[in-house]
Amino acid sequence: MISGAPTTGSVVTMHIGELAEKTGLSLRTIRHYDEVGLLKASARTDGGFRLYSPDDFTRLMLIRRMKPLGFTLDEMIALLKVIDTMQGSLTGSHDAEVRAELNTFIAQAVEHRQKLQDQLGMADEFLKPLRTQ
Repeated sequence: MISGAPTTGSVVTMHIGELAEKTGLSLRTIRHYDEVGLLKASARTDGGFRLYSPDDFTRLMLIRRMKPLGFTLDEMIALLKVIDTMQGSLTGSHDAEVRAELNTFIAQAVEHRQKLQDQLGMADEFLKPLRTQ
């Protein structure tokens, strides 16, 4: 629970500054994500300030983890729609098409991860001779 934070109904919320601090993202980035529809604030204060829930924090952390893997904003939006669809399913059974979309994103993430790992290997190879000088 977030101490001293405003509440919306029974959900504790946080202002954008606190969300930025907790995620390590800038205010500008979070506002941009709101503008493009990637992460909408759960509520707004009477003064118009954005309020974010713990679910919004979780969603933003997922977005933050997609970014280094090279996903575009459009791909992030598409993946979040797939996740929302799967989480919205009451029975737990998911349409085969939705499951296939998720599997495509998983394969992309694995491929991007491998590229990053290869780059780290090249960086290590570069550093090795420099350190022996």
